[in-house]
Amino acid sequence: MRPRPPIKGRGIFSGTGLVIAALAATAAALLYPLWSYADRPSPAAGATVLSTQTVTTPYGPLSAQDRDLITKVRLAGLWELPAGELAERKGTTAAVRTAGQHLVDGHTSLDAHVRTVATQLGVPLPNVPDAQQTQWLDTLRTAQGQDFDRRFAGLVRLAHGRVFALIAQVRAGTQNSLVRDLADDANATILDHIKALEATGYVDFAALADELAASPTPVPTPPAVDPSAAVPLTPSPSESYSMPPATTSPPPRTSRS
Repeated sequence: MRPRPPIKGRGIFSGTGLVIAALAATAAALLYPLWSYADRPSPAAGATVLSTQTVTTPYGPLSAQDRDLITKVRLAGLWELPAGELAERKGTTAAVRTAGQHLVDGHTSLDAHVRTVATQLGVPLPNVPDAQQTQWLDTLRTAQGQDFDRRFAGLVRLAHGRVFALIAQVRAGTQNSLVRDLADDANATILDHIKALEATGYVDFAALADELAASPTPVPTPPAVDPSAAVPLTPSPSESYSMPPATTSPPPRTSRS
């Protein structure tokens, strides 16, 4: 009996074998992304981490960003009220002295509001300015004449621009009724100060835009105290000044060193 010739196409390279191999490769390609992400945290885990930063209060959820705004409003008053008092004494124009009065009046009222909110929500407050704000105050204390006017308007306007953006962000998303009220008050106060500072004619808008676009330099957080122990901001008695027209011509600008 003659042996049968081998049948072509059998073995691992047959048509069936190629189909099986292709299916196996496809399955591996589909399963690889699942294996590669097996050890990574899920989106739900991230949501859990975020939720742990929010606490429940009788006035609605209080987020980390809400607490940050409360702290920033307090910090603003701790350095801007004394800066305003310096402007009332050292400003060389009525517009600079009036801007200083706006800072003193506005932050005296706003500080009382933020201390009340912090007490109701149990948020600790700083009692001293942070390192950057302390440096700004030292700069204003040593500056004299028109150099003081220019530095006062520039530094305070920069600080207001930064906190103004935070106020809008928190107001848009907060679920806490006390924080909403505080944001409304802070928004009105800071906007009033911005207008008063710009009316001095000393705000360099080109330099301001560059500063706001740059990332703020991190500074140490000042010690926090129990909200009931926060020292109220009490301005010294000062003379009143009338607000000059917003169209006041700016003084001659000097070249920046």
